[in-house]
Amino acid sequence: MFSAGVRVSFLVGLALAPSFAHGGAWTLQEGTGIAVVTATASRADRTFDSGGSAQSAPRYGKSELQVLIEYGVSDWLTAIVAPGLQRIDIAAPVDARRTGIGYTEFGGRARLMQDSNWVLSGQTTLRLPGTYDSGNPAAVGYTGTELDVRALFGYGFSLARMPVFVDIQLAQRFRSGGPPDEFRADLTLGVRTAAQWLLLAQSFNVFSEGSGNALFPSMNYHKLQLSAIYQLTAQWALQGGAFTTVAGRNALQENGLLLGAWYKF
Repeated sequence: MFSAGVRVSFLVGLALAPSFAHGGAWTLQEGTGIAVVTATASRADRTFDSGGSAQSAPRYGKSELQVLIEYGVSDWLTAIVAPGLQRIDIAAPVDARRTGIGYTEFGGRARLMQDSNWVLSGQTTLRLPGTYDSGNPAAVGYTGTELDVRALFGYGFSLARMPVFVDIQLAQRFRSGGPPDEFRADLTLGVRTAAQWLLLAQSFNVFSEGSGNALFPSMNYHKLQLSAIYQLTAQWALQGGAFTTVAGRNALQENGLLLGAWYKF
């Protein structure tokens, strides 16, 4: 599951890219914006138990279409809007499904400090659910309002004449409706290997802060994502990649693919 914070880290893929504005920890220039449409499809037929061992589970399938729009209100403040659609299908014996609006996020990112090679920012987004049907197993975990508050640090440098950047995001997510609050750590390494190609290696890590109600035990999970961005023109870019949950506890072992289209305006 990808939050706005996670999709903002995708914007780091355009950092250091000719003609594209910085993203991730970087804010956009006043009067400019970026729109990103991302489609993901994932599947899980195994879960990590309370001890971290993988075991068989009913098939869980999820498809999402997410739109992220960022706009530079000023050089130091970027506004964020991120609506999404979602389909979840869980096989028997659960036998549940849901199709509809996913989380919609509203918020902003403010630049706090910046030097020629690095930037430190703060970001807050409010996440509003697309359903309140807590009785549907396919909607569990997607029915509560959430507040995501994070610190973002970005640093750019050169390695063997290739532009490289790292983006580090640490977040506190406050959740209502039963799930426990979470601590999140999202890490991105990007390398521009050629004029039009940027390779990304990303790690998304979630740690619950205790347990919630009976449906939400204490958990954690760690996802690895590899992707590439190809810059078509000064305004357009395409992204493709794959992700997997490499470890966890009381969490799905999820594997999936993503396709994205980026537009600078």
